[in-house]
Amino acid sequence: MKDRLFAISQYFLPHHLISRAVYGFVENTCPRFKNALIRRIIQQYDVDMSEAERENPEDYLHFNDFFTRSLKQGVRPLSEDQSLIVSPADGEVSQIGNIENGRVFQAKGHDYSLIELLGGDDDLGQEFMGGKFATIYLSPRDYHRVHTPFGGTLRKMIHVPGRLFSVNQNTVENIPNLFARNERVVAIFDTERGPMAVIMVGAMIVASIETVWAGLVTPVRKNVRTFNYGESSAEQVSLSRGDEMGRFKMGSTAIVLFGKDQVDWLESFEAGSKIKMGEALAAPVN
Repeated sequence: MKDRLFAISQYFLPHHLISRAVYGFVENTCPRFKNALIRRIIQQYDVDMSEAERENPEDYLHFNDFFTRSLKQGVRPLSEDQSLIVSPADGEVSQIGNIENGRVFQAKGHDYSLIELLGGDDDLGQEFMGGKFATIYLSPRDYHRVHTPFGGTLRKMIHVPGRLFSVNQNTVENIPNLFARNERVVAIFDTERGPMAVIMVGAMIVASIETVWAGLVTPVRKNVRTFNYGESSAEQVSLSRGDEMGRFKMGSTAIVLFGKDQVDWLESFEAGSKIKMGEALAAPVN
């Protein structure tokens, strides 16, 4: 009951106001303040700083600089089999499975609309009907850059404004349509395995989402915005498997979608499985 009350209380919170207020703290460059905050998080969440390119907490400009830290070369090797789809991020598999009847499974008793997740684009939704989805939750201890699961060319980016509910397991189990409610950035790639979507979902105190091609993606009122990057656009973006595509400032969730009969998730993964960026996640359907 306590967990449910906490989840429901989030309906009444000013999500964006809280996130903007937190942003001021996590961008604070005062050495005493930012060093204490970084060390507290490292201790509380057992962050493995031996993997970080900058191991010393005092080497970071502010907390967000630490939170979006880069890793040492080679600590996240990609699966050697180039045909395999890899995890876009460190974290935990929240849910993984099939897209059934245009719905994506969220938690016991909850699912949500594929088309709503994609910003209301019916034609785009049809490309993923009957396909596959994997939802990966990034906790505060995880590496917070998101990478491309499979090589492809960016076709479009959709920014969908929304709420900023927490995305921890308690909230996922108690807030219906959570991932179709929260602010998110939808990146659509064309690949050898058909269309691939990588969706970066914002959350409570996630002050911003960035992509390598557009920088900081910020809301404009409450309008869904679509940016086209296809062959007819002046700017084309092609990323190889494992290339960085974006980052979260504070923790959140990444969702990967593929179309029907294109890939199969590896049987070793189920809800609750731990995963690292670059680890094999799916195999192509022959």
